Amino acid sequence: MENWDLIIIGAGPAGLAAGIYGARSGLKTLILEEKIVGGTTVNAPLIENYPGFQSINGMELAQRMAAQCRKAGATIHEFEKVMDMNLKGDTKIVKTNKATYEAKVVIIASGSHYRELGVPGEKEFQGKGVSYCGTCDGPLFKGKKVLVVGGGNSAVITALYLAEIASQVKIAHRREEFRAEKALVDALKRTENVEILLNTEIKEIKGEKLVNKAIIFNNKTGETGELPIEGVFVQVGEDPNSQLAKEAGVAVDEEGYIIVDVRQRTNIVGVYAAGDVTNHPVKQVGTAVGQGITAALEAYGYIRRPYYYKR
Repeated sequence: MENWDLIIIGAGPAGLAAGIYGARSGLKTLILEEKIVGGTTVNAPLIENYPGFQSINGMELAQRMAAQCRKAGATIHEFEKVMDMNLKGDTKIVKTNKATYEAKVVIIASGSHYRELGVPGEKEFQGKGVSYCGTCDGPLFKGKKVLVVGGGNSAVITALYLAEIASQVKIAHRREEFRAEKALVDALKRTENVEILLNTEIKEIKGEKLVNKAIIFNNKTGETGELPIEGVFVQVGEDPNSQLAKEAGVAVDEEGYIIVDVRQRTNIVGVYAAGDVTNHPVKQVGTAVGQGITAALEAYGYIRRPYYYKR
């Protein structure tokens, strides 16, 4: 069984920031990531609100963070999924699909996953016209008509990205106004091949072998109609990857987000959480990085200066 000072679960911005600070503090640090480094950040076509970068592709930002993390001395294991955790004792045990590890402290930075619409046809046409990642699948829809569903930053950014690839982009939001930043919405309104459909809900996704239409409902007028489209990009938010943590005894709120205090501490001593998996109200790269830093510094204090550390 391998022994570490600090194990970080998840290699998104929060996990990588924690890794940088943990390793630089002299902690023997391991980061476990079930996919590739970067978390959902790698799916962002463009990030324009992270300090220090006028604009940067999400994948590039994630790769830069990972390179800095490795240079600091942290070890990153990609494609290694955590299967079980025993967090109650002084020594934390983390089991993956490849090995079992021991650590003095665990930081849970497991992020979130894309929320589904839950409408007929959505699961049936996943990979056949239904997508949750504009960067990943957008090039497949060059010159085609697509629909983006959602009203937050991710939805608007995806629509702007797809507008440069697809022949026509429609963006449907079930409310009267977008939740996205004003600068993004203004850019959307200036884009010629984008049509905005407010007060619009998606009721069903249809097709034969591939998607060819969506059934839409205007919740203001009560009208139902058909929208001829060849792709649907679902961007309606995310849900936390907190199930394993919950099973290990970590407290979560009614929506499944891990409950943390201002020092990123959970209800279990020696267990911290950071990033989108927590109940922090703002889900941004910048806030995730800040939480990761705080968690790592708290981990250092807990391990190296227990006489000073106070619960």
